[in-house]
Amino acid sequence: MSTSSEWPLAGLRVIDLSSEIAGPYCAKILVDAGADVIKVESPDEGDPLRRWTASGAAIAEGEDGALFQHLNASKRSVTADLESDGGRSLVLDLAATCDLTIESFAPGTMERLGLSLETLQERNPALSLVSISPWGGSGPWANRPATEFTLQAATGATDHRGLSGRVPVGAGGRIGEWIAGTYGAVGAVTAWLSARNTGRGQHVDLSMFEAMLLSMTYYLDLGSQWREGLLHRGIEVPSIEPAKDGWVGFCTVTGQQWKDFCVLIEQPEIGADDRYLDGTVRTESIELLHGVIHAWTRERTVEEIVELANLLRIPAVPVGDGQRLPQMDQFQERGVFLDGPGGFLRPRPTGLLEKTPARPFGPAPKLGEHNGEVEAELASAQPLVTAGEGGTALPLTGLRVVELSTFWAGPIAGCYLADMGADVIKVESIQRPDGMRFAGAIPTDRMWEWSAVFAGVNVGKRDVTLQLDGEEGMALIKQLIENADVVIENYSARVVENFGLGWDVVHEINPRAIMMRMPAFGLDGPWRDRAGFAMTVEQVSGLAWITGYEDIPLVVRGACDPVSGMHAVFALMMALEHRRRTGEGQLVEASLVESALNVACEQVIEYSAYGEILTRTENRGPYAAPQGIYPCAGDDAYLTLAVVTDEQWQGLRTVLGDPEWARDPSLKTAAGRRAAHDDIDVRLAEWCARYDRDETVEKMITAGVPANALVNGHRVWPNPQLEARDFFHFMEHPVTGETRYPGQPMSFSAFPRQLHPSPPPTLGQNNDEVLSKELGLSEEEITGLRERKVIGERPTFM
Repeated sequence: MSTSSEWPLAGLRVIDLSSEIAGPYCAKILVDAGADVIKVESPDEGDPLRRWTASGAAIAEGEDGALFQHLNASKRSVTADLESDGGRSLVLDLAATCDLTIESFAPGTMERLGLSLETLQERNPALSLVSISPWGGSGPWANRPATEFTLQAATGATDHRGLSGRVPVGAGGRIGEWIAGTYGAVGAVTAWLSARNTGRGQHVDLSMFEAMLLSMTYYLDLGSQWREGLLHRGIEVPSIEPAKDGWVGFCTVTGQQWKDFCVLIEQPEIGADDRYLDGTVRTESIELLHGVIHAWTRERTVEEIVELANLLRIPAVPVGDGQRLPQMDQFQERGVFLDGPGGFLRPRPTGLLEKTPARPFGPAPKLGEHNGEVEAELASAQPLVTAGEGGTALPLTGLRVVELSTFWAGPIAGCYLADMGADVIKVESIQRPDGMRFAGAIPTDRMWEWSAVFAGVNVGKRDVTLQLDGEEGMALIKQLIENADVVIENYSARVVENFGLGWDVVHEINPRAIMMRMPAFGLDGPWRDRAGFAMTVEQVSGLAWITGYEDIPLVVRGACDPVSGMHAVFALMMALEHRRRTGEGQLVEASLVESALNVACEQVIEYSAYGEILTRTENRGPYAAPQGIYPCAGDDAYLTLAVVTDEQWQGLRTVLGDPEWARDPSLKTAAGRRAAHDDIDVRLAEWCARYDRDETVEKMITAGVPANALVNGHRVWPNPQLEARDFFHFMEHPVTGETRYPGQPMSFSAFPRQLHPSPPPTLGQNNDEVLSKELGLSEEEITGLRERKVIGERPTFM
């Protein structure tokens, strides 16, 4: 086993009882940082992912699927029948020597197997258990049948995506499982750090549904509290548009970007019409706008369009797929895709740490390859003893963070740090507040306090305004940095350097500080200075390529921001581990695009290993058949279902009344059902159209079939599962009043469920407090700064 004392998690030992994607990706993130992960599998077939390819490509006898190899590289494998005394004893013996256990069984399984956290902690009180399940381990829906596809429907994300007159579409690529794995890794390290303080481990109960709700809906429930009515279905205009030689992706988040886009396509008069500043109006006018947009884009190549758009600072990228991505100059120059054991390309782990070496990919283990090795280690192993170093259960208490980030990815990282005890000071200016304050905001006198996404990702922080392009503001931010542990920023690469706050300056001010930079495309390479948002990254990374209709790809909408934010938090925690051992600060780069490439990695892996280009198939997918969205009786009432197993197919037949067509012997297997998917879809649509949606869903659930109503994003609440798990935090905001804010998607048994220390701050809310108490300014000095508009509480342009 390759080890290195320089890897940040060297010495951390993990038991991985999980399978498929979410749990193994959680463990992969840990192993890539140096942890010793022991994968425990059934002696019969092991992790089902060993036999998986999304394209259906054949796997040679004795080989494992490429995605399995990627997710389980550098791990060790032992086999154990957990239903037997011997298998249970092996896990308990491992627990005595390990820090973490990861599992993805159905809720209640660990207790039934005699492997509850309490039992594991009898061997090792400091061990923590990370459980990943569709709905979470508690609540009335804990054991409700679900797949990642049906969970998307429950979040409101699917209902919001689609063209008028066509069925809504879910996101492709099992993205929710990757989201859950990312949050799981952050939760695992959080629990481990807490146990190091207290000597006691805990249970991290992660709900995939809650993780997807946070990551795939841009806080639609929060917005529903301020806007009446249902959320309209549609797509962004512009978004992914046809060029002469392929597809090109645009993103116009701000009003200025829209106006500049209209100049780009030689239609300035449309940009001058302020009605179109409203994205909803553009969606309603989609036929008109697509006509003029496509007349321009179809006459030019993708390369020409991207170059022209970026000259105007309009985010624009080529739309990537598994074949094209490794050929793109940005990723080639930065060495993003690596060859490794197995002979196929895969993305490097996200998060580049200046002073902390990355662990090279090791081979994935064969089933039970390390049985003898691990048994020999256990025979001579001493139980792990963690006495606790002292400190609070919240592991980041006392950490001081200066956050210069805007929009979503950087702020959600800061939000998690605040929930875990850090003091996060968000720095804006009244000349240029965080642009997310205005995205989708309610048009009131203080509209900058009425943005749902801003509110959702900035809870728990303090807020100051400093004019950073002036000498006084720059001097004050440097004083804040002098006493900070962490500086976070997510502008384009050139912005903070132009301000005079590049890494060299920050390091000179405070050698112990860690600076986390989160540009869209990285700090070097030919795309370094390009602007990019979450949708830009979805377009280029391949996530959009496998989402949408067969004739048009669609964006996922926002998922890359929170996923990148959590990857960044993990990288930051690794830098803090390095500083703990060495005292050194360092630069951490966590680009949006490399997080997205890791989540979308199956496309490059599948093409590199098997020569197959994965693409979108509307609402079908390689994991379940039938899988789809079907209209029920009533106006715009859809249900989703996904049949994964033969038992679930039998349950669906029962709900349907076991009609003759469903008794066809060829439909008894997944392969047969996939071959007959067109016919099954027609018959299911005809049958569902006769019945009430909610009653039909409950019948399917009772029969063990994963199904869910297609929920509108403004009707996620009330929800009995979210209510039972205390997912939402009700807090009084000085402008919006009592507001329902989403919490973290995992409950920690050693922490309060209601973790947010405060509602999101108003603009400049903590100016006087921070400037007087932290920096020692007098009341007169603060008044002078306000008069000179170095600080303030209202945007200068409002």
